[in-house]
Amino acid sequence: MEAQCLQQITREGGLAASQVSAQTQHRIGELGFVRKLSGKRLTGQFIRPVQGFYNRCLVQRNDVSVQQQGLPAQLQLWGRQLGFSQIGVAPVDLSHAEPGLLAWLAAGHHGSMDYMQRHGLVRARPTELVPGSLSIITARMDYLPRRSTGDAPIARGNDVEAESAALINDMSALLAHESQRLHQPTEAVVSVYARGRDYHKVMRQRLQQLAQQLQAEVGPMGHRVFTDSAPVLEAELAVQSGLGWRGKHTLVLQRDAGSFFFLGEIFLDMALPQSEPVSDHCGSCHACISACPTQAILAPYQLDARRCISYLTIEHDGPIPLPLRPLMGNRIYGCDDCQLVCPWNKFAVRSSLPDFDERHGLGSAKLVQLMQWDEAMFLRMTEGSAIRRIGHVRWLRNLAVALGNALRAQPALSADESQALRKAASMWLTHDSEVVRECVAWALEDESTR
Repeated sequence: MEAQCLQQITREGGLAASQVSAQTQHRIGELGFVRKLSGKRLTGQFIRPVQGFYNRCLVQRNDVSVQQQGLPAQLQLWGRQLGFSQIGVAPVDLSHAEPGLLAWLAAGHHGSMDYMQRHGLVRARPTELVPGSLSIITARMDYLPRRSTGDAPIARGNDVEAESAALINDMSALLAHESQRLHQPTEAVVSVYARGRDYHKVMRQRLQQLAQQLQAEVGPMGHRVFTDSAPVLEAELAVQSGLGWRGKHTLVLQRDAGSFFFLGEIFLDMALPQSEPVSDHCGSCHACISACPTQAILAPYQLDARRCISYLTIEHDGPIPLPLRPLMGNRIYGCDDCQLVCPWNKFAVRSSLPDFDERHGLGSAKLVQLMQWDEAMFLRMTEGSAIRRIGHVRWLRNLAVALGNALRAQPALSADESQALRKAASMWLTHDSEVVRECVAWALEDESTR
């Protein structure tokens, strides 16, 4: 499961809180593994090994040094041109994260994501995942949608303070709008990150282009690109490479960008100068913990996926536990609550790419509208979207829970609204899936009989 949030747990193959119980903010200095490169210390140059296996291809070349002066700045420039917001370089030694990962798994906080257990410590050992890795390029990409053409333009000019204030006001309005939708029971709320094109496709393609630009600069090299596609501790790599710090909700936060961004990596068989980590700026704030609808954030930096709405609506297969259903409200795919209340997200940045613009009205969709999608319509409307991966059965299950919550909402819905919801749900009472049938029956059940 990646973004960021257990919603972002979906982006990290299921683990946004991989080392939440051991959040000690290690500062990485000069590492022993770098000193071992060809028996040389890293002194302004990176050493490229003779051989490396990447993408099932054997890369062979001479053992030569390449001057890397200015390369970090060049990576940032290339990254910006490709739509990335920031580029960093992380070490391959994540051994400090292993105790927390093991404790998280032992506590069962990964829920039914069995692959988390199967991968074990590989997630915290990049050189076992990709042997020969010497450094890891990390990238973040903002995903909030661009302003629509009908929005009033933000004044741009020489008055930096005025422009900054306008951008903050724009972001505050966006966050307020998203928060308000959570209190409108007939709305169908899809997490913001999933309303546009599938981020896997966008990130992977552009990371590959970044790797190719680097290779054109330094010569043949082995590399492998990841974005929520393998057992990788994406958030920890981001923290170690200075892309941000780990918030109490377990997401990565950046002072100038909040947390609404995707993460991706390029594993390299060449050593690059590492980026400096940044300090934590959460202070005494507990807004995200208080805002979680299901109390999935057990304590600062500790997330129980089994209670997280992102996990329940995306990763979890089977019926939603009865005690959690009323707490889910009208959230049908993912959950942004902990991000919406985070003070740092007033500095969040809209994407510059059209890929994350809203598709098919998912930012204003109604439960009645989406409940009418049969499987063919679901597949057609989610083509190229991350939503498609949950399948039509989970889609209907999630909608049924939200619809049941709407029918029990206070103040009560109008007679017409209630009748429309019941009609939309009733068409699935004979669905082939027992999970769907049970959730729809629960949704239509009279409160007095429960």
